[in-house]
Amino acid sequence: MKKTAFATALAALFTANVQADTVGLYLGGQLWQSEASGIFGEENTLIDFNLKKEQQINYFVAVEHPFPLLPNVRISSTTLDTTGKTTLPQEFSFGDETFPIGDDVNAYINASYVDYTLYYELFDNGLFSFDFGLTARDFDGSVTVTGKTIIVITFEEEEHLGHPGHVDTVEISTPVTPTGKIKTDEIMPMLYVATNISLPLTGLSVFAQGDFLLIDDHTLYDYQVGLSYGLVDSRMVDFNVTLGYRVVEMEFEDLDNLYTDLEFKGAFVGVIAHF
Repeated sequence: MKKTAFATALAALFTANVQADTVGLYLGGQLWQSEASGIFGEENTLIDFNLKKEQQINYFVAVEHPFPLLPNVRISSTTLDTTGKTTLPQEFSFGDETFPIGDDVNAYINASYVDYTLYYELFDNGLFSFDFGLTARDFDGSVTVTGKTIIVITFEEEEHLGHPGHVDTVEISTPVTPTGKIKTDEIMPMLYVATNISLPLTGLSVFAQGDFLLIDDHTLYDYQVGLSYGLVDSRMVDFNVTLGYRVVEMEFEDLDNLYTDLEFKGAFVGVIAHF
C-alpha cells in the first residue's frame, strides 16, 4: 500500500502541469523583527538566557521555468543572531568551560543558514498556486557563553638588571574571561511547501510558506504567512511589497553536543521583484 501511494505521488509530481510560459526570475528580501525565547545548553543543563529581540535581514532568489520534468530552484539566506544575559541558578557547563552558580553570564548566538530548494508548481490557475519540494538547509552557527572577567595573578622570577646574579619575583596580573563555545555545521533535509491566493480586484494576495525537518532526532520548522501587494505590474517587472509573520522553531538533541529549545518569531516587511 505504501509503495502504491509513493508511486502515485511520484507520478503526480513529475506529470504536474507547470503553468509558467517563460523563465521567470524572482528576487526578494525581508527585514524581520525576531523575538527570541527558549533555553539551550548541554545535555541535562539547559538555561534561559533572556534572549533579546533583534532585527534580521533575509533574502532569496528563485528561478521558475515551463519545463514540467525539471524542478524550479530557490536559494534563500536567513540569519538568527541574538544575545542574552542571566544569573546562573545552578552550575553550568558549556563548551569545555564550567561556570559557577550565581555567576552573571552572557550568551551570544550567531547562526545562519542557506536553503537550497528544488520544487514543483503543482497547481496555478492565476488565483491559487501550490508549490511542493525539498530543501537542503545548510546550517552554520556558533553559541558562545562568557562569564565575569577575572584577574589572574601569577609570579615570575626575573634576573635583576642592576645586580647580576640577583633574582626578583615579579607579580603579573592578567585579565581572563571564562568562555565556552560550541560550533556546528550541518546540512538538514526539509520538506518545502508554499501557496498563494490572490484576492480579485484588490492587488492583494495571501501567502504561506514553510520548511519542515525530515529527521526524527530534531524538531525544526520555519514558516511564514502574510499579505502581498502589487505596486508595479508591467511586462518588464512585477514589484510587490509584503507584510507578514514568521516563526522558526529549533529543538536540537545533541547537535555537536548542543541542546536547544529555541523559538524565533515576529513580524516582517519585505519586497519581491519578478522579472
